[in-house]
Amino acid sequence: MNDSGRGVALGAAAYLMWGLFPLYFPLLEPAGALEMLGHRIVWSTLTVGLLILLLRRRDSLLAVVRDRRALRLLTFAAVAISVNWGGYIYGVTHDRVVETALGYFINPLVIVLMGVFVLGERLRPLQWAALGVAGVAVVVLTTAYGRPPWIAITLALSFACYGLAKKKASVGAVESLSVETAVLAPVALGYLLLIGLGGTAEVGQHGVGHALLFTTTGIITAIPLICFGAAATRVSMTTLGLLQYLAPILQFLLGVLWFREEMPAARWAGFVLVWVALVVFTVEALTHRRRQLALAAEASAV
Repeated sequence: MNDSGRGVALGAAAYLMWGLFPLYFPLLEPAGALEMLGHRIVWSTLTVGLLILLLRRRDSLLAVVRDRRALRLLTFAAVAISVNWGGYIYGVTHDRVVETALGYFINPLVIVLMGVFVLGERLRPLQWAALGVAGVAVVVLTTAYGRPPWIAITLALSFACYGLAKKKASVGAVESLSVETAVLAPVALGYLLLIGLGGTAEVGQHGVGHALLFTTTGIITAIPLICFGAAATRVSMTTLGLLQYLAPILQFLLGVLWFREEMPAARWAGFVLVWVALVVFTVEALTHRRRQLALAAEASAV
């Protein structure tokens, strides 16, 4: 397998692992979403700290810590990803797996919208059309759910904010996650100690196997991230952009086929509109990229 093939395989592995998360977090019940989130942050901090030592990234980590701008951006990213993780854990442990999938389906469109309002980017006509269809989809889904799909919106917005902060910080994946989790760890550890001393913690109350599962939250956070980081250096962003749909597709299928969540006709209509918007957006992006590459080739040939 060539380097590009390995990149595709690693990227697919990362998104497939993320797509299987709905099967993992219910195993930690009856712990609540906040307790799971606290453990994920603490164990991720320890896991990534070990990776920093094994990969000999201490100097690069120290350079990030000394960079005040990068540190501010990663602190914002840490808050955004904690909201994202918490919202996701709550969704998959409260029979809203399909809604969490919706959040990651609309995330690329939210990122584009953020580019317009935050970065001042201009959209092409078909991009506006895709966003318009997505807007109609949200209205349809709001009517279908009887409320706005808050979990989906929270996941999409928080991950878009996280991606924007990471883009501006321009820091390596392992160093970035190390700083982010280290920023959150004192709060997470304080919360876990508080519920532990108060006698409301579920860890340790349901056998050794259940307790040990919590220690794996750091591993399940780090492994897909490492695969993604390795893929990002081997394949184009276009390929990664297409691979990213694997996770919400798998989550959606799990929600409908495994967890048997209700999907009345109105919800199907909303999801179909979202998928139409994504098809329009993706095809337009690929066509535009090909056109730009062709123009660049012509210019270099002159």
